[in-house]
Amino acid sequence: MRHTPRKRLFTGLTVVMVLGVTAGLYWFQPWKLWQDETVTESLPGTVAAASPSLEAQQEPATGTSPSPSAASGPVTVASGGLISHEHTTKGTAKLVRLADGTHVVRLEHLDTSNGPDLRVWLTDAPVKEGRAGWHVFDDGAYVSLGKLKGNKGSQNYPLPDDVDPSEYTSVTIWCDRFDVSFGAAELMAT
Repeated sequence: MRHTPRKRLFTGLTVVMVLGVTAGLYWFQPWKLWQDETVTESLPGTVAAASPSLEAQQEPATGTSPSPSAASGPVTVASGGLISHEHTTKGTAKLVRLADGTHVVRLEHLDTSNGPDLRVWLTDAPVKEGRAGWHVFDDGAYVSLGKLKGNKGSQNYPLPDDVDPSEYTSVTIWCDRFDVSFGAAELMAT
């Protein structure tokens, strides 16, 4: 059986089209636009103890009070409202110092679109409105705090121990696949 040039062209185009559609589906993951993932986490260290800790009960009375960091709970160091960039984004970003001296970025009441390869970044970039702010966050210093846990809810992202939070001024929900911000917040000292 002999293949005509027309059949070969049709077969070639079909193969290219199937590969193109498959690659496009993998790359864009359009179904994520209709899939919401809600993650609701408590802020670490906010669970109130019903009674004094066992350690405190066992300490002899020396007349000294516990250290301030042990007695104090989480403290919001900076915060800001999320603004929309590539996708409509709402909520609040907070930089919180925990009682043990470590820091977390907390996203509260987050509501954004789902997408491929979304990350939470702490950056030194200015937050700009509109299209001007879509691509600025990878121009300077930034720390990836990990994959976005869910596109809705309240979530915590611990800072690595070697990161000085005073060097950073903003938080972005960053789409690593397309190098674009879904939304961002300027962190203002509280």
